[in-house]
Amino acid sequence: MIQKSPDMRALTDRIQESSHFIKDIYQELDKVIIGQKVMIERLLIGLLSDGHVLLEGVPGLAKTLTISSLAKAIDTGFQRIQFTPDLLPADLIGTLIFNQKTGEFTVRKGPVFSNIILADEINRSPAKVQSALLEAMQERQVTIGEETFQLDSPFLVLATQNPVEQEGTYPLPEAQVDRFMMKINIDYPTDEEELAIMRRMARTVKPQAIKPVVSPFTILEARKVLNDIYMDEKVEQYIVNIIIATRSPERFNIHKIEGLIDYGASPRGTINLNLAARAHAFTQHRAYVTPEDIRAVAYDILRHRIVLTYEAEAEEIKTENIIETILKTIQVP
Repeated sequence: MIQKSPDMRALTDRIQESSHFIKDIYQELDKVIIGQKVMIERLLIGLLSDGHVLLEGVPGLAKTLTISSLAKAIDTGFQRIQFTPDLLPADLIGTLIFNQKTGEFTVRKGPVFSNIILADEINRSPAKVQSALLEAMQERQVTIGEETFQLDSPFLVLATQNPVEQEGTYPLPEAQVDRFMMKINIDYPTDEEELAIMRRMARTVKPQAIKPVVSPFTILEARKVLNDIYMDEKVEQYIVNIIIATRSPERFNIHKIEGLIDYGASPRGTINLNLAARAHAFTQHRAYVTPEDIRAVAYDILRHRIVLTYEAEAEEIKTENIIETILKTIQVP
């Protein structure tokens, strides 16, 4: 099937008009957040492409503050759920309450019934709680008793986990990790950003509050526009080649990583790499996808989808090393 090239001038005008709110969000978040531009951009990509995001980083890097500020800027529902080992599925999705006056059970909905869910330290919860969240993430619905409820749109789970503490944690199963569109590694700020953070935040009075600058309707409309962003066949094939290289590196003569990958990325990785590249182009106010869009988001899409062998772990090889080798080898269109 031959793709028909769209009217790029008209499409560009449409994309630039539809993506104007991106600048408004950045400006509003700048009132509270210093640095962390990559984290904010990736959260916006997840929001635009309807994909959940897993953030990993040590405490104190403004993960929670950024997520809550983003929810305020979008003027949408927000719930923060602190995951603990004694958390129950009912604490997350809700439960049935018996009404003694009527003699009937009524549904009490849990905090998952919101738009943006911050699952703080998600790896501290046991498997039952994680599986309860899984249905909400994948199906956008929740079952309480015999009744199923559809979740409001937009619905986005932004989860954090601490890579330092492992005591009392429950590692996320591969099936649930794969449900996250992206896994973002949050790093320390630069020296200049650290100084700016100290000057702004080392006060007894909090910084000015975030004001809503975008409506949820605008986000939902932007998602529709995302489907019209043009992607050339060669760029599509570039995505497929990257994914296949994570499964069968020998097909691309990447002998350096042969025997280091136990499992490569699933078709969900292909889909998400496509969507994230489109969303990245949208945040750049562009009407078409370039290979640089794909390379910009490839690490976040693939780092949690590549399972390394024991040999790779013994040699202290990380998934980032594998992705870097693949991107350096696969021919760019």
